[in-house]
Amino acid sequence: MFQLKIPSPAALEDAARKLLEAFPDNRIFAFYGEMGAGKTTFIKALCRVLQVTDVTSSPSYGLIHEYRTKQDTSVYHFDFYRIEAVEEVFDIGYEEYMYSGDYCFMEWPEHVEAILPENTVRIVLSVGDNGARDLHIP
Repeated sequence: MFQLKIPSPAALEDAARKLLEAFPDNRIFAFYGEMGAGKTTFIKALCRVLQVTDVTSSPSYGLIHEYRTKQDTSVYHFDFYRIEAVEEVFDIGYEEYMYSGDYCFMEWPEHVEAILPENTVRIVLSVGDNGARDLHIP
């Protein structure tokens, strides 16, 4: 089991780096947590660690954002909050992204749980004491 305590926003990048180092061969990460748990904020920290050069934001309305890194690779950020049927994900070409070999970070993956790839790293973020964030992989 993998666990991290993120005591403050200043510790986000260090936590993001530790997560990526713990799963060096994985590229698909699903973030579970209540509204306000810090999913988008943590994904932004991951993007900074990966040296994304684009402005990062939650893709709530477009479902997906593609970011470019300094190494000219892609990072995909999905937000499935508004998904009502799994078929909507197929309409955006979901498989092309998930099986690209590039990093894929997903918010609200429980809406598409049935089609997540087998090697998806499932991460739970929650609010801990004094506003700290707890990150764990069950």
